[in-house]
Amino acid sequence: MLEKIDMKFDPEEVIEEFEALTKEAGKVQEETLKKILEENGSTVYLQQWGLNGRTDPEIFKICVPLVTHKDLEPYIQRIADGDLSPVLTGKPITTISLSSGTTQGRPKFVPFNDELMESTMQIYKTSFAFRNREFPIENGKALQFIYSSKQFKTKGGLAAGTATTNVYRNAHFKKTMRAMQTPCCSPDEVIFGPDFHQSLYCHLLCGLIFRDEVQVVSSTFAHSIVHAFRTFEQVWEELVADIREGVISSRITVPSMRSAIMKLLKPDPEQADTIYNKCSGLSNWYGLIPVLFPNARYIYGIMTGSMEPYLKKLRHYAGELPLLSADYGSSEGWIGANVNPKLPPELVTYAVLPNIGYFEFIPLRVNLDGLEPTPVGLAEVKLGEEYEIVVTNFAGLYRYRLGDVVKIKGFHNATPELQFICRSNLILSINIDKNTEKDLQLAVEAAARLLVDEKLEVVDFTSHVNVATDPGHYVVFWELSGEASDETLQECCNCLDKSFVDAGYVGSRKVNVIGALELRVVKKGTFHKILDHFVGLGGAVSQFKTPRCVGQNNSRLLQILCYDVVKSYFSTAY
Repeated sequence: MLEKIDMKFDPEEVIEEFEALTKEAGKVQEETLKKILEENGSTVYLQQWGLNGRTDPEIFKICVPLVTHKDLEPYIQRIADGDLSPVLTGKPITTISLSSGTTQGRPKFVPFNDELMESTMQIYKTSFAFRNREFPIENGKALQFIYSSKQFKTKGGLAAGTATTNVYRNAHFKKTMRAMQTPCCSPDEVIFGPDFHQSLYCHLLCGLIFRDEVQVVSSTFAHSIVHAFRTFEQVWEELVADIREGVISSRITVPSMRSAIMKLLKPDPEQADTIYNKCSGLSNWYGLIPVLFPNARYIYGIMTGSMEPYLKKLRHYAGELPLLSADYGSSEGWIGANVNPKLPPELVTYAVLPNIGYFEFIPLRVNLDGLEPTPVGLAEVKLGEEYEIVVTNFAGLYRYRLGDVVKIKGFHNATPELQFICRSNLILSINIDKNTEKDLQLAVEAAARLLVDEKLEVVDFTSHVNVATDPGHYVVFWELSGEASDETLQECCNCLDKSFVDAGYVGSRKVNVIGALELRVVKKGTFHKILDHFVGLGGAVSQFKTPRCVGQNNSRLLQILCYDVVKSYFSTAY
């Protein structure tokens, strides 16, 4: 299937194809489901539900149940263990993806195949075509902070790695990037290097070597871009010395990485002076990215959901450069493309591609009988309503609850434009209180405003529900950019407590069924240790998301956080 990808890339042709698909979104959805079921109807999983060759949506919804990853885990495990029968898909699965979720301390296995790779390239090309209309780039390079994790073999001999690794290792990724005239600055030896600290340093160095050609600065997640330029603040003089002398720093010890960089590096005292003078002239690193890369058009990456807390710092580094949010998908597969690139990340929407999977939407309202509402099809969603997404795709997921809540913000022709709201699973709950990742983010943002006068910021944060005490209480962990006074941090703690406005929480706090919120300040570098821990488990830096709530069963992460606590405060707000 992938052989058919045409590498002569015509953005206008891609847009025309997208327009045609979305005008007939309902019909395309039915055809897509039919194709999925025809290709996979004989699988062990689908055979048990008695479809008997039927491919229409009505019968599909009656026969096949809604599932979560837990329901499919035994089937995926069979494939990973080497079962060659058609367990979930008609054609064999040869690769397993590891999800980026780290809340429970271990990643999930999800199937990855050629069809998923093809839909990845379709999403990339669609959003690029719309981006290129607004922000044209040509014959440039992309400074991409991308890192491949180590692939390993499952018990059955399948290659397993993060979804991003599976994409980067595929020959069609590189071909597509070239066709879109944004090849990566860094050689493969850097992307696939065994030590991400050394890879990051080399990415920065490659960006500086090609600084006049860089037109895009990107990563999978906004966090990786912020992390890269925070690192730049620490090592910039060393990078400048490398460029001045044409010799790479001794901190790079991986032989393949050293030799790949040495092929690119030539002594350039003039360029070194330019970079040194420009960096020295900056005020608190504001506008660093356009200063380093004068021809950059925009910064690109996933900036919604758990990435929103990093936007303030990213804007600081970006100066006047626009931030463009990347597309909407997960390790399980893709959903929509950003076809309105001028919208700021906070307002970004994603147009669903109706041919990459079959999508259902569970309304968030609860029926009067207390039962969960019946899922509706893509053509039946209503403007302004919120839904949980259900995915059926070509890689063996059938009526799979993705766990994401989205809002219908509009339509592109007949396909909905979704705004990501939050993960549907609660992260903070002790009694009747219900607080999501978004609620935590808003509370942290409100409390962090109290740090402005002391010229401090929250570098990163997470939370934990402590039920070892009676009553149980919320714990919020903060890493700060510097030292704050006890008075300010006590105010921040009270503000956090007051900012959880869920009625169940407020009522429970007033009668002390939930105890006083605790703010724990951790040492500088603590969240870096969490990143190192994730990478040590085989994760890729570019797929890392700070877990916003650390569960009791994730003992190693709790250990890292608790060991590094330097100050602790209890709220006196109630």
